[in-house]
Amino acid sequence: MLEDILLIGEHHRRAAQAIVKEILARRQPKFIVAISGESGSGKSELTHVIAKELFQMGIVAKPVHTDNFYKTLPLERNAFREANGVELVVGSHEYDWEAIQMVVERFKAGEICEMPCVDLVTQRVDRLVTDFSEIDMLVMDGLYAIKTEGTDFNIMIDLTYLETKRSQILRGKEKTDEFRYRVLDTEHLAVTKLRPLAHLFVGKDYKVYSPGNKKYYYNQ
Repeated sequence: MLEDILLIGEHHRRAAQAIVKEILARRQPKFIVAISGESGSGKSELTHVIAKELFQMGIVAKPVHTDNFYKTLPLERNAFREANGVELVVGSHEYDWEAIQMVVERFKAGEICEMPCVDLVTQRVDRLVTDFSEIDMLVMDGLYAIKTEGTDFNIMIDLTYLETKRSQILRGKEKTDEFRYRVLDTEHLAVTKLRPLAHLFVGKDYKVYSPGNKKYYYNQ
């Protein structure tokens, strides 16, 4: 997203280093990494640092923010949710999955692709054109990113919106009022359902672990 505020800390860098090792161990041509997590959990920050780490290794990894792919425009979304019932309409079905899957297909084929890009200042949607023939890897992030078909490695940031309240306030993307917390609570339920799709988790203190045995990949 344009004009997004990134609050990158040392914990993001440590987690990214552990995740990059796992990516390199699994890497294949046209590899796709997906990162999901609740609002304020650090998806954008982690995606940015992972992509930068890979670039330093000579791997061109393109961040793709799936939260750009909502079917309703930013200026209309809250009104739509309020009019139709937050608990009924908030969830992964708000994404334009056909458009997301087209990005995956164009990336795999090494073709030029046009994607939406939300400007957080104007709250309008711009268009971004990328030549995927020059891109080695996608790092897709968003609330429901790991639900994307065709991903190779899925990561879940296992923090709830209540644990990331400070980050949400600092980033100031949306007002924190009663309506916003209804949205966050409904998103929490939707994101939680995606846990079985994750190959790796980032937990409290940004420790990275596997889902089966909670083997930690680094310690504080």
